[in-house]
Amino acid sequence: MSLLLPMQSGLLPEGLNVSFKLIPAILVLAMLALFLVIGFVFKVADTEGMWVAGRSIGNVENGMAIGANWMSAASYLGMAALIALSGFYGLAFVVGWSTGYFILLIFMAAQMRRFGKYTAPDFVGDRYNSDTARAIAAVTTFLIGFVYAIGQARGMGLVGLYIFGDLGILGLTGYQSMVVFMMAITVGYLSISGMMGATKNMAVQYVILIVAFLAGLYVVGYANGYSTVLPHIEYGEMFSVLSSEFSEPFVHQSYYLWIATAFSLVVGTCGLPHVLVRFYTVDSERTARWSTVWGLGFICLLYLSSPAFAAFGTDLYANQIGDVYGDPGMTSAAGDVIVVLAAQLSNLPTWFVGLVAAGGIAAAIATIAGLFIAGSSAISHDIYANIINPDATQRQQVLVGRLSIVALGVITTLAALNPAAPIAALVSYAFSLAGAVLFPMFFLGLWWENTNRQGALAGMTTGLIIWIIPMINEVLPTYVSSLDSTISPTLAQWVPAIGSALVAVPVVFIVTIAVSLATEEPDMETKRLVRQCHSPEPMDRMESAEEVVSTDGGEDVQGGDA
Repeated sequence: MSLLLPMQSGLLPEGLNVSFKLIPAILVLAMLALFLVIGFVFKVADTEGMWVAGRSIGNVENGMAIGANWMSAASYLGMAALIALSGFYGLAFVVGWSTGYFILLIFMAAQMRRFGKYTAPDFVGDRYNSDTARAIAAVTTFLIGFVYAIGQARGMGLVGLYIFGDLGILGLTGYQSMVVFMMAITVGYLSISGMMGATKNMAVQYVILIVAFLAGLYVVGYANGYSTVLPHIEYGEMFSVLSSEFSEPFVHQSYYLWIATAFSLVVGTCGLPHVLVRFYTVDSERTARWSTVWGLGFICLLYLSSPAFAAFGTDLYANQIGDVYGDPGMTSAAGDVIVVLAAQLSNLPTWFVGLVAAGGIAAAIATIAGLFIAGSSAISHDIYANIINPDATQRQQVLVGRLSIVALGVITTLAALNPAAPIAALVSYAFSLAGAVLFPMFFLGLWWENTNRQGALAGMTTGLIIWIIPMINEVLPTYVSSLDSTISPTLAQWVPAIGSALVAVPVVFIVTIAVSLATEEPDMETKRLVRQCHSPEPMDRMESAEEVVSTDGGEDVQGGDA
């Protein structure tokens, strides 16, 4: 563990008051205890409760769960950090993460619910009649959960430093101790509760995070004279005092990278298993659509506020700590806690700054919950129960699922002890993976009935290869000291790890369609299944397209391509 100690200096945010604070500590511990209690009260024993909450969640509650599930540490902390550190480029994240939900609402939410499975790999395996495709999707889901969760653990560790101080435990640094502690609590309640308890917790976590964020924004704006009524607009007056690096377009990153990042975040949103599984927790396609509308509304409350918070934090940092840009400039660690730092530098009461910090922890935990449930269900339901042991009992599936949550928690914690990048960048790698491998399979699987097994396997393999290459090029050198910071700058320029889906998605679509056209069409039952996902006829509560097709054949085969 001693090899990890030197990195602590890079994860000790300058200007942050790193010390134990009693009232914020009590606040956070009470919040964590509440999550454990809710998880215990809503604990589950069967697979339907474990993976899809018994399909019993209403549209407003599911909308709140979508909001909490979505607004991770990357949204609560990392988005403001990116805008503070890279100005205009950071808005690619606001645009990408918001736009993706419009695509989901129009093209996928109701259709995915009508298909009616437990997991995203479940959809891939059954739609393409392939255990190999199911396995690739399951491994991808697990990998997405791992990469995405590293950013959340980093956020919890950094915020924990403000609340609990630099407490080294068992030879770990303060940051590392916070990561281990927060992850242990998260894994604990998830292992008990499954999707039902996670969903109930997400509704509570959404309330905590949005109240903390908006209260922090308004109070910081008012206390410093930045804003009085609507900080979302009033912060524009600050552009004259902020440096050009904050407000001028493409100062930090190129136009191409802006487009690549935004595009990857849009398609990645539509391919994230922990987002799509929310549509399986409701009883009908109508509820799926409305919960998406509610979720988008809840998300926009924070997304429209984040640029203003970044502006406030940037100005306070420049006035009280030092230059934001240049050498040395603001570190990524300080940027990742700019929301908390802004509240602290405004000389607000410690308990209030603690509330803002607690919101960041709630956001991170809510997202980890969704990621780990999706990842564990991929291992337990899609690989163990569908491939390894088709005769597995529900008890065995739930046990394997809980063990998978623990395993995912352990490897995420180990990786987060020495993270490779800031929060939002880490999360974006997962979005590129979801966009490159899973989004084309979901979209084509729902909208083109002739997409077949061979096309899906070729497309998923292609997407995975295109995603891995820039990860090796840019991220691997972070962990291997003998390699340069980037192996090939030219590759990083045109196929960046943070936005590789811009190249991958068109290629995967072309490969999947070409291979599907060159090979045998899917059987008629599969085509009926796709058509049933678009049928105007409402389905009964809890019914799925597969059940309709198996009983009455589904939509008339004369309808042509769906």
